Parts: sequence; C-alpha cells; structure tokens
Amino acid sequence: MAKIPIWPGSGSFTSGSSTPFGFYDSDTIFSEDAPKIADWCAQRLGYPLVDIELQAANFFACFEEAVNEYGAQLYNFQIINNFHTLEGTTTGSNFNNKLISPNLGGTINISDQYGNETIGGGGNYKSEKGTLSVTSNVQNYDLLSSISSSISGSESVYIKKMFHYQPSAINRYFDPYAGTGTGIQSLMQSFGFGNYSPGVNFMLMPMFFDALKIQAIELNDTIRKSGYHFEISDNRYLKLFPIPARDYTLHFEYQIKSVANAPVKNSSVNLITDISNVPYTNPTYSFINEPGRQWIRRYALALTKEMLGSVRGKYQSMPIPGDTTTLDFSRLLSEAKDEKDKLITEIKELLESTTRVKQLERQEQESELTQKTFYKVPQPIFIA
Repeated sequence: MAKIPIWPGSGSFTSGSSTPFGFYDSDTIFSEDAPKIADWCAQRLGYPLVDIELQAANFFACFEEAVNEYGAQLYNFQIINNFHTLEGTTTGSNFNNKLISPNLGGTINISDQYGNETIGGGGNYKSEKGTLSVTSNVQNYDLLSSISSSISGSESVYIKKMFHYQPSAINRYFDPYAGTGTGIQSLMQSFGFGNYSPGVNFMLMPMFFDALKIQAIELNDTIRKSGYHFEISDNRYLKLFPIPARDYTLHFEYQIKSVANAPVKNSSVNLITDISNVPYTNPTYSFINEPGRQWIRRYALALTKEMLGSVRGKYQSMPIPGDTTTLDFSRLLSEAKDEKDKLITEIKELLESTTRVKQLERQEQESELTQKTFYKVPQPIFIA
C-alpha cells in the first residue's frame, strides 16, 4: 500500500483544483485566506506537536463548506423575513447583496380574492356575463340548461348578480298615477296650467322635494304592488317574482366555480413560489465582514475536527513499540458536533435579532429608557 502524505505544515491553493466545487476560487480574498485557514486549523488541532492526518485539500474543502453554510443561514433568514414581499415576483434577478424593500404585494394578492366578492373591487379572475330568455307566465328556470352562454350544462357556477328589479323610481317621477299624494295637479289648476299635460310640472321645487317624491314612489310600489324579487337555489335554479307577464331577456353575472376555486391563478414558470426558487446564490466571500469571517473560521475548524475524527476512527488503535495507543476520534467527533450546533444556534439567534419586529422592539425600549433618563435631569427654576 502506498504511503499517503499527511499535513506537512503548509499548503498551497490552486484555483480550479483545490476545492470540490470551486464556488469561490475566482475570489482573490478567498484564495489568500484558504492556506491561512488550513494552517490555523492544523495548529488548533495540535500541529506540529502531533501529526494531523489530513491534507491541504481537506482543509480547503472544510473552508468552502463553512462559507456555504454561512451563506445558507444568512439567505434562508432573508428569504423567510421577506417572503411575503418576494412571493409572486420573478426569479430573473439575483438578490445577493440587494436591499429588499417591504411592500404590500403579498397583502394585495390576498385582497384580490375579496375583490371578486365586491362590486367594482377588482379580483383575480373574470366574471362572466350571461342572458336568460324569460317567457311570459313561466316563473322557474334552470340556469345551467337555459342560459345563452358558452358554459356546459354540467358546469357549476356562482351567481353573483341578477339584473331583475323594478324600473327606477325616477322613470315615473311625472307619472300622475304614481300615487304619491303630492297634490300638485290641483295646485297647477289654480294657477291656470290645467290645460297642459298632467305629466308636466311648471313649478320650481326645492331639491329635497324630488328626493322625497322618489322615496314616496318606491315606498308606494313596495306596499301596494308586487315587488320584484327572485330566489336562487343550488346556484342553478331560478324563481322570478312576480310571475313574468311578457317575454324579455334577463341579464346576470356569474363566476365559474372551477375558475374561482382554481389554486393556480398565474401559471408562469418564472415566479417565486416557495423558498426553493428565491434567486439567492452563494455569497461573495470578499464582501463578508470580519465578524462573518470569524464565524466561518470557527465553523471550518469544527468541520476539520469532524473530518479528522472520522479518519482516526478508521484506525481506533495504533501499534507503538512495546504497546498500542488508542486514538482520540470519539472526542473529536463529540467536540465537532457540539461546536457546529453551537455555531448554528449562535448565527440563528443573531439573525433573529435583526428582524423588523426585534428592531422595532429595541427602538421602543431605547426610547422609553432615554425618556426615563431625561426625567432625572434637574430642571432649572425660572423666576419671572
């Protein structure tokens, strides 16, 4: 078996061949730091007092993975913190190092659904228009089989508006038989206007008079006449009131259930739909500040411990002259796990403290404490 060289005390970084993925090989700062990280990790593991059964490529792989993990934690936080704003936008641009400004896009997407239930409120799907041929003395109709539209007879619909109501009161404002009891006709006779049509009013009246007369016409129709009304059951079966006395065309608006309840309103494939397609890539190492790089170094050391523990675990004991010695693989694996967990928790807590809610809470506490401090400042006494 050939003798495999272990860590000799230093290593050189070659762009394009020293790391498994080469995500950061073109970054000059990463290339400069990689040999330093390898040397630092080896010394933290005991070199040169003890041999380190790793090669430069192992250290560089741990360094690359540590930067990846830092970026994953950072950008996952950004995605979660801004997902309400990002959802539904295009995936065409890279969000790395971009300032994400909160907006009402997500709220508007939700409110669009309520807009379909209000008149003139917008909505996120189309309302259809249909017509029904009403026949004299026929009161009951099956909308799905009788309407003049393109939907099939088996389609389920929501009836949103039925244009079946009595004529507007203003249309009969001059109707002498409206029964409003205004007494205008006899007053006009006294003024000498009796020879004119009773539907013509030559008297100038205040505006509230017109409003009161229209209300009187509507109330008269409600009390003395059959009111226009309809009943719909199962969003399909229509019953008209009063019974139609003539043939006419009835208009209505409806929404197709399969369209209204469709979970996908936009079938474009270049939209952000979940955290997996938010356009974040690997971080730019040279943009990471020193606190971030220190976290990366510590995580790289933990990964190195884990790798060294796995290597030494393959040979749990080594023969020495006159005896055998047990390698410390279990301690290395245990320490590596604890350190990785601690570092992940640390960065998550740090990122959590930067959420908008936490920042507002901090500002509120600072404001309250500042105000309390000002209360303790002696106030001057002014003598007039």
